[in-house]
Amino acid sequence: MLSSELVCEHRTSIVENASGILRKPHRNPNQLGKPHFMRILLLKWWDLLRSSFWFVPSLMAAGSVALAVAMVALDDAVSDEWLIDGGWAYTGGAEGASAVLSAIASSMMGIAGVVFSMTLVALSLASSQFGPRLLRNFMRDSTNQVVLGTFVATFMYSLLVLRTIRYGDESVVPHLSVTLAVGLALMSLGVLIYFIHHVSVSIQADEVVSRVGDELLQSIDRMFPEPEPPDDSTPQPAPDSPALDAAFDEQSQGISADVDGYLQFIDLAALTALATKNDAILRVERRPGEYLAPGARLLSVWPRDRASEDLVGSARAAFGLGSQRTPSQDLEFTVDQLVEVAVRALSPGINDPFTAIRCIDRLGSALCRFAKRDPPSPHRFDADGRLRVTAPPVSFSRFLDCAFDPIRNYARADAQVTRRLLETIATVEKSASRPERRAALRRHADVIAAEAQTGLSAEADRRTIALLHEQVIAALNEGESPPPEGESVV
Repeated sequence: MLSSELVCEHRTSIVENASGILRKPHRNPNQLGKPHFMRILLLKWWDLLRSSFWFVPSLMAAGSVALAVAMVALDDAVSDEWLIDGGWAYTGGAEGASAVLSAIASSMMGIAGVVFSMTLVALSLASSQFGPRLLRNFMRDSTNQVVLGTFVATFMYSLLVLRTIRYGDESVVPHLSVTLAVGLALMSLGVLIYFIHHVSVSIQADEVVSRVGDELLQSIDRMFPEPEPPDDSTPQPAPDSPALDAAFDEQSQGISADVDGYLQFIDLAALTALATKNDAILRVERRPGEYLAPGARLLSVWPRDRASEDLVGSARAAFGLGSQRTPSQDLEFTVDQLVEVAVRALSPGINDPFTAIRCIDRLGSALCRFAKRDPPSPHRFDADGRLRVTAPPVSFSRFLDCAFDPIRNYARADAQVTRRLLETIATVEKSASRPERRAALRRHADVIAAEAQTGLSAEADRRTIALLHEQVIAALNEGESPPPEGESVV
């Protein structure tokens, strides 16, 4: 037990000597960054903009305004004789140009309304069939945003060019601008054809599962990058010390959330810089994806006398909360999307085991990739190698529970889906070398087989599942190997 006297006199050296993990040379001190707490706000706004239907069309509309101004100015600088002699530009009069631009503008607005209606129908079908949480994926689809923006931009361009036409004896016709408007209209026709194809493909179950699965793999690659070659000159971090936990439990000050919502982002670099500035150690108590009510503890500050008002306000600014979960730092959110599709497919109202199998295949692919990676260290150090921030890691066992537990509960009476669950465990086994990860796979295989024995009505199916379970367990036991010396268990 740490004495309060020693803590007061030697705040840092006590934990260094007790835990053995506070000093570790930082490979790249520049990665610590500066306390730019506006980063969380920018991330939240960027995520909202990517999920909106108005941002990209608004940018394209603004670009069309600039294009119209530039083309009209170019028309003024280029002689009409050169355009007419070339034979490729529009050569009609003012009334013809006005009719062409009016037809293009009106047709673009009509097509934009059709596109918007088709998008709403696709969103409605996706919500009812795959779940409301997948609507965000459809809204983030850049193709839908660009298609809508194309028609809006063509309308804006035609309207602005139309107002520059002058009638009478000294008529003004922007021949080059009208020619470009016709070209944009033809391009918009091609975009409409592609959009119809894209919508019909994007609402197919296999395509939806594939896109969510790809996003899950990208999240794993982003959060758990390929391990770097070992550096013999740099000591590996030691396991967590009970003395460090005791110091936080007894002599730390908690910082609580002042608003409610889902935790979307945590700026660990800003927290590291903040802890370095105040010569403190921060322990993050929450993971991205958790729902926080006002008063829920965000992190703990050790020692407690460093928890000034300035530190509390800056630390809260490093946590981004919102009304919904996002996949930026929340790996389980993407897993839950695949699981939701699988669970809905297994419901009696839909009864589509093939879609559930597609989801299991994608989850198995993600588990294979996760099993080969080492989660990043939960510790963050300053430039002098002193521990500043600890954060809870995402473990393979937790990832496996999120992926298999809900599906197993709904698949206990389906022999085909149960068999694919066991086959997926056998596939992941080839990539899982750590004993604790193989033990997690073994635990799930046992539970799946046990529930199948009570859920399956046909004796032949129960025997098939029992035989497959024995094969999976044999493979897991055969490939068992002790962890390397000094390696952490996650």
